Amino acid sequence: MRVLITGGAGFVGSHLAEALLERGDEVCVIDNLSTGSIDNIAHLKGLPRFEYTIDSVSNEPLLAELIDRADTVVHLAAAVGVKLIVEQPVHTIETNVHGTEVVLKLANKKKKLVVIASTSEVYGKSTTVPFSEDADLVLGPTSKHRWAYACSKLIDEFLALAYWKERKLPVIVVRLFNTVGPRQTGQYGMVIPTFVRQALAGQPITVFGDGTQSRSFTYVGDVVWALIALINEPKAVGQVFNIGNGHEITIGDLASKVKAMTASSSNIVPIPYDQAYESGFEDMPRRVPDITKINRLVGYQPTVELDETLERVIEYFRQQ
Repeated sequence: MRVLITGGAGFVGSHLAEALLERGDEVCVIDNLSTGSIDNIAHLKGLPRFEYTIDSVSNEPLLAELIDRADTVVHLAAAVGVKLIVEQPVHTIETNVHGTEVVLKLANKKKKLVVIASTSEVYGKSTTVPFSEDADLVLGPTSKHRWAYACSKLIDEFLALAYWKERKLPVIVVRLFNTVGPRQTGQYGMVIPTFVRQALAGQPITVFGDGTQSRSFTYVGDVVWALIALINEPKAVGQVFNIGNGHEITIGDLASKVKAMTASSSNIVPIPYDQAYESGFEDMPRRVPDITKINRLVGYQPTVELDETLERVIEYFRQQ
C-alpha cells in the first residue's frame, strides 16, 4: 500500500510513517513545517520506500500529483494546540477547513480512501461523559475563539461524510483524544511535554485553571495502531471513531505525578485561564472517550497507560 500523510512531519504523522514503513508500505509525507519539524522524520530520510515534500496542502497541483500516486490519504495537517488556536483564530479556521476541502476534492477524482483526523474538542461542553460518537455536541458562543478549532474540525467531519454520502468517496473520521509521546512539543500548549520540560528544568510547573479539569491521555503508538487497523477494515468507511484511552486524571494530579516521576524541585503554580489564554476563556471539565465502537470493529484497546507514557516522554526530554 502507498500512503500519503499530510502533516507527516508532525508528532502523530511521523510515528505513523514509521509504523507503515516497518510493515512494508510506501510512505509519502507532505508538511509545510508550520507546526511539524524536519527532525521528526530525519531518521526516515534515505529509506527506499519513503519520500517527503516540504509544501502546503493548499498547493493543489502538487497535492493532486501526490494523491494520484497514493492508495490512501491520512489527513493530519491542521492547526493544533489551544495556545495557537486562541492566538491565531483566522489561521486555525482557514488551515483546517480549506486544507480538508482540497484533500477531499482531489481524492474524490479517483476515489482514494481518506482518513480525516478530527478531535475530542468537537464534544465541546457536553456533560455526557464518556463521549460517544453519536452523542450531541455542545459548543460555546462564536464570540469565544476557543471554539473556533472545534467548529472548524466539525466542518471537516460534515464535509467528509457528505463526500461519502453524495459522491461515494471512501472516508473514515477519527476523533483523537490527547495523544502524547516522544517528539511532541509543548510549543502550542500541549500539557504533558510542557509539564515535563518545566519539571526537568526546575521551573514552575504551570497548571492553567484550578487543576480540577480532567483529561485522558493516549499513547501515540496506540493511536497509530488504531489508524492502521481502521485503514485495513472496509467496514470502517463512512463512520466516525473515537481513538483514546478511558482512564482520566485531573490536571492538578498530573502535575504532581510529573513532579514526582522527575524528582523535580519545581513548585506547582496555578495560572488563571484569563491570564494563560484570554479573557473569558472557557474549558471543559472532563474529556473522556467511549471506545466501545472501535473496540468492537477492530479490537482496539490501549496498551500503554499513563505512567509508562510519562516515563517514555521524560526519557525523551532527558536525551534532548
